[in-house]
Amino acid sequence: MRKIICIIHDWGKWKRLLLLSHFLILSFSQFLIFSFSQPLFAQDQYARHAPTSRRLQHIDTLATHFLLPLNGETEKATVGLAFINTLIEEAYKHLGKRYRSGGKGPTVFDCSGFTGYVFKKFDYLIGASSREQYARNKPIKRSEMRRGDLVFFTSPRSGRGVGHVGIVIDVDPQTDTFTFIHASTNYGVRVTHSTDGYYAKRYIGVRRVF
Repeated sequence: MRKIICIIHDWGKWKRLLLLSHFLILSFSQFLIFSFSQPLFAQDQYARHAPTSRRLQHIDTLATHFLLPLNGETEKATVGLAFINTLIEEAYKHLGKRYRSGGKGPTVFDCSGFTGYVFKKFDYLIGASSREQYARNKPIKRSEMRRGDLVFFTSPRSGRGVGHVGIVIDVDPQTDTFTFIHASTNYGVRVTHSTDGYYAKRYIGVRRVF
């Protein structure tokens, strides 16, 4: 009988040790999970609550490994693909809004007012007029054109000079064509293809903001 009591007593001690070991292992595992996940959590919190320009910088950092197609080849993006997509989405929000000379948004636009408004949403000041936007931003070749670039045309009033601007939304390097979104005099904010007869003969050049 005494042996049985001793065995029961010893089992009680072993049981307590097993429970204590289990508790320590579980606590250590939770500590490791929290430690490794904490930097990512903090980064996400920073991105969520930071000012707009910092949020975009965070997005750009996450997307720098995306490669953008460029005339059949690839080059590393100077900004993130996610940011360019966000900028294009902002431009699309204004489809159908009316044209008004001197209009800077958000309900009416002229061509440079529209492009300036979209880029200013992301803390980019690209210039007040189409001529200033053409002169102020980085010249690139048509073969280097990509989404998010500014594309320029003449207008009836500008002669051979810059008179109209839009934002490139799609490029086909195989056919050397593109589509762009812009505030047109007759139709307001719309999407147009570069083969459109009016714009095909008025193309001047392309500029890169970022």
